[in-house]
Amino acid sequence: ARILAVTSGKGGVGKTNCSVNLAIALAGLGKRVVIVDLDLGLANCDIILDVMPRYNLSHVISGKRGIEEVILPAAGGIRIVPGASGVEKLANLNEEERNALLASLEKLQMESDYIIFDTGAGISRNTVAFLAAADEVIVVTTPEPTAVIDAYAVIKMISREDQHGDIRLIINMVTGRDEAERLTAGIAGTANKLLNAYVEGVGFILSDPAVSSAVRKKRPFLLHYPHAPASCCIKRIAERLCRRGEGSATVERPGFVRRLLSVFR
Repeated sequence: ARILAVTSGKGGVGKTNCSVNLAIALAGLGKRVVIVDLDLGLANCDIILDVMPRYNLSHVISGKRGIEEVILPAAGGIRIVPGASGVEKLANLNEEERNALLASLEKLQMESDYIIFDTGAGISRNTVAFLAAADEVIVVTTPEPTAVIDAYAVIKMISREDQHGDIRLIINMVTGRDEAERLTAGIAGTANKLLNAYVEGVGFILSDPAVSSAVRKKRPFLLHYPHAPASCCIKRIAERLCRRGEGSATVERPGFVRRLLSVFR
């Protein structure tokens, strides 16, 4: 599976909404997609997808349930591994818990085309590990100055990790293409100049009242308002990511789980 880790420097920028709707858009292109809610402190992918999980990631990590007992079908033809909302202990896993999680992720890789990790905002140790090991890191930000600064801080942190994956950027809640391109160029240019890191913009999502309306109804906006401006934007991002993956040269890197173990150690 191709591993995408979606992150942000701060909360409130639409990271989880991007993760869920991007997963659905990729499934619409014929891909087998699993979304894993790794925002272990404040998990809410299941809320947007309106599923009622009996078990979640905490049961896998503790060894009480296998990953096949936890994973659920969800709207849009995707599958979801629900996170453990409010369980603070899971935000800092010990070695035994991490090993249980890694073994489960290995199973998921065998039966998926894409695994999307919706990680926690910020730069906790576990978040850093998953970002560094992913094939691609998608940083979500908005035009708000504090969000831009925090997004740059995340990019800086990722760039320090050895053999990190490709860094992508999505600008959310923009007024138009010009604003998105200006912000993308500014962040990417600064990262290239000061961090020697290549950051590629993969698209933007227009500010759209359909998004908040869908969230209130506990529905992904791509399904509830398929022709809304935000939905058209997320479809274009999914198509662009697919083309990047199919057209990129194979890079010799260890498997995801091995990379993740290496970062943890």
